[in-house]
Amino acid sequence: MEWWQAIILGLVEGITEYLPVSSTGHLIIASSLMGLDDPAERHAINAFNIVIQGGAILAVIGLYWPSIWRMLRGLAGKDQGGLRLALAILVAFAPAAVLGVLLEPVIERHLFSLGPVVLALALGGVLMIGLDRRIIAPGRLSERPGPMRGTTDVTLKQALVIGVIQCFAMWPGMSRSMMTICGGVLVGLRPRQAAEFSFLLGLPTLGGATVYKLYKNLHESKQHGVPNLFETLGWSNVMLGMLVAMIAAAIAVKWLVRFLNRHGLEPFGWYRLCVAAVLLALGVAGVVRVVA
Repeated sequence: MEWWQAIILGLVEGITEYLPVSSTGHLIIASSLMGLDDPAERHAINAFNIVIQGGAILAVIGLYWPSIWRMLRGLAGKDQGGLRLALAILVAFAPAAVLGVLLEPVIERHLFSLGPVVLALALGGVLMIGLDRRIIAPGRLSERPGPMRGTTDVTLKQALVIGVIQCFAMWPGMSRSMMTICGGVLVGLRPRQAAEFSFLLGLPTLGGATVYKLYKNLHESKQHGVPNLFETLGWSNVMLGMLVAMIAAAIAVKWLVRFLNRHGLEPFGWYRLCVAAVLLALGVAGVVRVVA
């Protein structure tokens, strides 16, 4: 891997991680177009694409530190709203934490190929278009009745529903952000609050996935006597990818909140359908290969 390839993958990861468009689909396209689909490096690239999520996590920590601080104070018994939010995040995280480890081998064996990824992109696009037209009513968000619910008002029941829906994002191409934002809207949150809850839920979800993937890569490297991702791709490239992902994610998160307030989810739905078509065309042409 060259330094400029690390920068491009960091940009793709940072921009798409918190947008409901599937970072997986975009990283597959970017990696293949740059020639990073050599079987000898495939596992290292897959691990790289997960580990640089750490940069996106740092971006949310920086942007939403007040909410994180409230949760820490709440767990210490000093902020009731912060405690409610912390418990809601933990409840929403639990289903994916259990199923993620159990289903990872099955997912990599059966769903990490061109057909399932394209199908997930397309189905997600249709879901967002339908949800937007039937529930959100873009262009009339400010006229919707009912109180403006904040993240500290999310109930444990709502959090559990969002957490269960998040599990569908284990299907590569479906998008964790899309499922959690759609789940938030379905349980009564406004798009902005659904997005902010999704960002905070991403801290343990993405953090857990990042740590697990890194541990797995290092453990398998030691067990089988093969180079780990740092030895294969270079420490500097991994750190550079994380740094770029952090900066790009911070910009994308701030933009997304404003965009959702004005336009809703439908534009992302149409975008996903376009990405699905592009990925399918590139796959059929042999330009892109989807390999776990």
